[in-house]
Amino acid sequence: MQWRALVLGLVLLRLGLHAVLWLVFGLGPSMGFYQRFPLSFGFQRLTAPDAGSPASAGPSWLQRPGEAYERRYSGAFPPQLRAQMRDLARGMFVFGYDNYMAHAFPQDELNPIYCRGRGPDRGDPSNLNINDVLGNYSLTLVDALDTLAIMGNSSEFQKAVKLVIDTVSFDKDSTVQVFEATIRVLGSLLSAHRIITDSKQPFGDMTIENYDNELLHMAHDLAVRLLPAFENTKTGIPYPRVNLKTGVPPDSNNETCTAGAGSLLVEFGILSRLLGDSTFEWVARRAVKALWSLRSNDTGLLGNVVNIQTGRWVGKQSGLGAGLDSFYEYLLKSYILFGEKEDLDMFNAVYQSIQSYLRRGREACNEGEGDPPLYVNVNMFSGQLMNTWIDSLQAFFPGLQVLIGDVEDAICLHAFYYAIWKRYGALPERYNWQLQAPDVLFYPLRPELVESTYLLYQATKNPFYLHVGMDILQSLEKHTKVKCGYATLHHVIDKSKEDRMESFFLSETCKYLYLLFDEENPVHKSGTRYMFTTEGHIISVDKHLRELPWKEFFSEDGGRDQERKFAHRPKSQEFRVINSSSNCNRVPDERRYSLPLKSIYMRQIDRMVGLI
Repeated sequence: MQWRALVLGLVLLRLGLHAVLWLVFGLGPSMGFYQRFPLSFGFQRLTAPDAGSPASAGPSWLQRPGEAYERRYSGAFPPQLRAQMRDLARGMFVFGYDNYMAHAFPQDELNPIYCRGRGPDRGDPSNLNINDVLGNYSLTLVDALDTLAIMGNSSEFQKAVKLVIDTVSFDKDSTVQVFEATIRVLGSLLSAHRIITDSKQPFGDMTIENYDNELLHMAHDLAVRLLPAFENTKTGIPYPRVNLKTGVPPDSNNETCTAGAGSLLVEFGILSRLLGDSTFEWVARRAVKALWSLRSNDTGLLGNVVNIQTGRWVGKQSGLGAGLDSFYEYLLKSYILFGEKEDLDMFNAVYQSIQSYLRRGREACNEGEGDPPLYVNVNMFSGQLMNTWIDSLQAFFPGLQVLIGDVEDAICLHAFYYAIWKRYGALPERYNWQLQAPDVLFYPLRPELVESTYLLYQATKNPFYLHVGMDILQSLEKHTKVKCGYATLHHVIDKSKEDRMESFFLSETCKYLYLLFDEENPVHKSGTRYMFTTEGHIISVDKHLRELPWKEFFSEDGGRDQERKFAHRPKSQEFRVINSSSNCNRVPDERRYSLPLKSIYMRQIDRMVGLI
């Protein structure tokens, strides 16, 4: 009888554990994805503002209700603890940055375990995991420039900018991915240039003595070297890689991912509007339109891999993660920056398709029968489920939902990813939501969950998200800190490490953690509206970027003429700089979309606070 009692005891223990996991983290098998949260917001879908709407008008969700919620939770995260976490986030950045400069510069990345630098893998050109990213152009230094400014370190920012101007060149025999070079390098150069030339200087004195637009010149030089990717492609979708000296390699792959080809418009558009040269925005916008034209007629979804010559979908998976993530993001952010209504129309259409075909579970986050919402991977043509995993890149999506006001869904989705983090102290690269276990076990210090946490805090001012940020910060300190920096987790369960610290750790992960706890940062207090690129580079949102220096370019006749002109070979026009240092008036509909977001609904989230 003893063995029966023992078995019964084990069964009861397991059931009790499952119940606890379900109630606290929502990870108990066959009991739903995560807990229900007693909230109901009911936001409307984002629409373009009416032309006649007054400048002061804004969506109702930006209006702040009563202060009862803030009073109730005013002591939930004391100011002293907040300052401590802010300083810890700054210290994390400084430790990684200083070690990079001491042991790795001028190479691209830091190997933090053995305290060495890393550059392109010349011995193995097929090592795309390295060579797609590392171009022998001091990547980590370039990528970290605006983080230095946001943290108020003017002396190091000025020193770093001068180092970049004096030592970085793109005249290199390096074959790099167009997407990675654009978001990490081009985007950072443009962000730093605008910080330097901002007459208001909100982050302190970040001006450079005798600065002559060198960073903008460098951005232009890099973009010109990327332009061959857009040539000799029948669809207008660019090749995935170029050699910075020689152009598209003769053996180049004709297949590219949707995100890689369709997430260039923000950086290329900013460059075009600063230079008054339509070339870069035109080729990037043409690629977006080409991909958009290939979406399914039945579902409105796009696949994740396409042939740039035939326009046929090689990868038919449609989801929120790798291969598609930043394509959605840049449809919305291009509209925020440039005000082109077609970008917003495309975003709204694809967001509706995502809700119709990718979103599973009950209709409402906090009420009704069935599992809470989850976004899955489906066949782009049929909408049928293709697999049962999600990847860590999908954790960006709650932050994007915040920008459009779909905060209730963002809260639910964020809670799912955070529950996974709570279980492992990191986000595995892939997580099987049916098996409740990781499929791919490494974690390369990605920022997406931190980004969504930061944006949700800005939207709700709920101290729960400060606790989430503290949990993430302490996990990184405990599990990834090594002798000379922070290392990739090879295995999120046993916490074994790989000797690599990718540049986005300094440019995004540390930045969002710091901003989460730095309430008085100029990003939140200066009165300037800011937006972050997909690499976390800060861009001020102003009227200047909504002006077309080439008025006739997008007119009907002008557009057709330009299409004929650029059909064979995009060619950069004469270099000239549009002054970007003036303080422009805000556009009327800007406050709908730009950061910092004000508190939306300061409502009780008792069961979420129970996670703390």
